[in-house]
Amino acid sequence: MKKIIVPVDFSEHSEYALKAAASIAKKHQAEILVLHMLEIGAASISESTLQQQETTLFYLKLAEKNFKNFLKKPYLEAVKVTPIVKHYIAFKEVNNVAEEYNADLIVMGSHGASGMKELFLGSNTEKVVRNSNVPVLVVKQEQEDVHFEDVVFATDFSEEAIEGYQRVMNFLSNFADKIHIVHVNTPYGDFQSSTEIENKVAHFLLKAEGNLDRLNSIHYIADYTVEKGILNFCNVVGSDLIAVITRGKKGLTHFFSGSVSEDVTNHALLPVIAFKM
Repeated sequence: MKKIIVPVDFSEHSEYALKAAASIAKKHQAEILVLHMLEIGAASISESTLQQQETTLFYLKLAEKNFKNFLKKPYLEAVKVTPIVKHYIAFKEVNNVAEEYNADLIVMGSHGASGMKELFLGSNTEKVVRNSNVPVLVVKQEQEDVHFEDVVFATDFSEEAIEGYQRVMNFLSNFADKIHIVHVNTPYGDFQSSTEIENKVAHFLLKAEGNLDRLNSIHYIADYTVEKGILNFCNVVGSDLIAVITRGKKGLTHFFSGSVSEDVTNHALLPVIAFKM
């Protein structure tokens, strides 16, 4: 991992993200690109060229002043930090910045369920996750030291999930100490017998990894919903990170059913890392 992007609006929660990114950067000797997006609204676009230049200059100066104060943090010592100011029309353009700078990870802060009815409703975090080809780590609380020892990654082991599974496992192999792969069996809709699940998982692993080495490390959980199964399992193993797969512009949906990724990310207090498919 060489470059981490942290979009900030100079709020408390964007500082949570910056602090988490600093901890990760120190462990991987990575550079942090602190990104502030200056919105170009419809009113600004309709202004004359001179007015646009004056407006842009004003906000650039304001951003520079905010950056100067915002980046004066002890935890950023010994970390290479590069402030970036970009103009944008839609916040989804963070993905363009990530690709331009060849970033490996985006870290964002969010209020979570305690701050809004739903984390992703109309939020900038949602727009980034839906459009980013780079993994997005969402943090909701301040964390002094970010070290992911136990990561929970849930999948339904369907054919559709193979590509996402491979991407998640490749990334997490250098990011986490232990990965718990979980299948949640529910009594509604997609209920399967133990034999059916085991056969499905074996077939999946042969296609995804070419072997069955990980077969005995898969966790089978029974619960009333997939979301509850994941969150309850996280409590049991003391997980410090949840990994989910999203379907990008089609919405935050996991491959098992409905909007499981959205529900998990909304309600989990733990950090969540999202991978777009």
